[in-house]
Amino acid sequence: MPANEAQKNNPVIYVFFGMIATGKSTLAMAWANYKQLQYYNSDRVRKELAGIRPTESQRSTVDTGIYTGEFSQKTYQALLEKAETLLRQGDSVILDASYQLERDRQDVRALAKHLYSRVCFIYCQCSEDEMKRRMSLREQDPAAVSDGRWEIYLKQKQRFEPPVELTASELITIDTRAPLADLLEELDRKLP
Repeated sequence: MPANEAQKNNPVIYVFFGMIATGKSTLAMAWANYKQLQYYNSDRVRKELAGIRPTESQRSTVDTGIYTGEFSQKTYQALLEKAETLLRQGDSVILDASYQLERDRQDVRALAKHLYSRVCFIYCQCSEDEMKRRMSLREQDPAAVSDGRWEIYLKQKQRFEPPVELTASELITIDTRAPLADLLEELDRKLP
């Protein structure tokens, strides 16, 4: 049976999550291309909801503007709605966001259960030195969508709720410092 047919029989929500600048978006996009799946990025969805271009910088202070708790909830709800549409069609989907709060991860799990789908959380991590290096490169990239900066990371680190509620079958932790091809190979071995 072709891969796309198998996916239609048992769709999966792949959730790439973790702190900013851990490589989750790069890996999620690569996985989407590799598996030919629809991919939704929280930064793009957030800016779409705000009616601004994806590359338009929103350098407001932490927890203001489009980064308030209320706007973040609106963004996460939009991600769930996009995922639900695809799952109902029998298609797997990729979500890319920090998912730093347990309640947001639980909402994804509830959607998967409701639609008889599977969910796989891919927790992306790397060293703080590597995160700083990536943030520095991103600041110089005019095509960058993320507004993540060091001060935002520090706030995120304070409130991040470790994914202790996830079962071993739902969670993969991956160090994103390896070459992208190696990371895709590792995911291919570990993910359904």
